[in-house]
Amino acid sequence: MKPIAIFRHSPGEGPGYFATFLDRESLPWRLFKVDEGEFPPASPAEFSGLCFMGGPMSVNDELPWIPAALALIRAADAAGIPVIGHCLGGQLMAKAFGGTVGRNPVKEIGWGEVAATGAAEAADWLGDTRRFEAFHWHGETFSLPPGATRILGSEHCTNQAFLRGPHLAMQCHVEMTPTMIESWCGHWAAEGVPASASVQTPAEMQAGMDGRIAAMRAVADRLYARWTRGLKA
Repeated sequence: MKPIAIFRHSPGEGPGYFATFLDRESLPWRLFKVDEGEFPPASPAEFSGLCFMGGPMSVNDELPWIPAALALIRAADAAGIPVIGHCLGGQLMAKAFGGTVGRNPVKEIGWGEVAATGAAEAADWLGDTRRFEAFHWHGETFSLPPGATRILGSEHCTNQAFLRGPHLAMQCHVEMTPTMIESWCGHWAAEGVPASASVQTPAEMQAGMDGRIAAMRAVADRLYARWTRGLKA
């Protein structure tokens, strides 16, 4: 099988558990280190799927690689190659498909419950899971692009995930590992917001972390498994 292309936009926001899942399923993948100047390829033809990770930038920033990433997502869609996005990656997908990305009403940082919508597609991808605790770290959010179906939402962010054909875009971070969370907590003060209903402190984020991650991974396994069913041979 052709490899899955994974795009990293920040050194601390790598593929995490997504790579662990792919390795366990013996699915090949290649990492593009966009943060080190590695541009997205012009064509998705050499890949069975595309995965876009998070990052501290905005998709509305004038960065040289963003137009290339948007064009690649649209080319993958035209070729029937599935795309999956985490946080910034989901925002890139929304913008590529004709949606918008702007400021969320509040910053959402830490663990928070997300809920499945009543859409039939939500049950197809999530099974019996109606609610689960996901990890969040964002100040912006996406609108639903044309042809998309919302499958997850939360109290502080209406659009937590959407489907569009074989593509899955997420605002939340289901790929987190304990090491990633500990690292990100070091940037908490730089966010410049106090603890609130939507923002946890580093201590709150790391409390009971192993159990929380295990529970989230059960959902991630189902989402990732469903997404990989669409991989292009």
